Amino acid sequence: MGGRRYVARGVPGGYRIWKNKGGRWWGDLYELCPDELVAELNGRADPARITELMKRYRALKR
Repeated sequence: MGGRRYVARGVPGGYRIWKNKGGRWWGDLYELCPDELVAELNGRADPARITELMKRYRALKR
């Protein structure tokens, strides 16, 4: 089993998703940890589900 391609990392102001293979940030800054989004990116990567999760996590506030 290989390493995870995407991981959530804490940054000032919230969390960002780090793309290990590309060595750069992916997506937006999220106030709450986007666990389901990271799991979907590392799993099936269904575009419709990713879009739904991105909208949900963008809307969540602390």
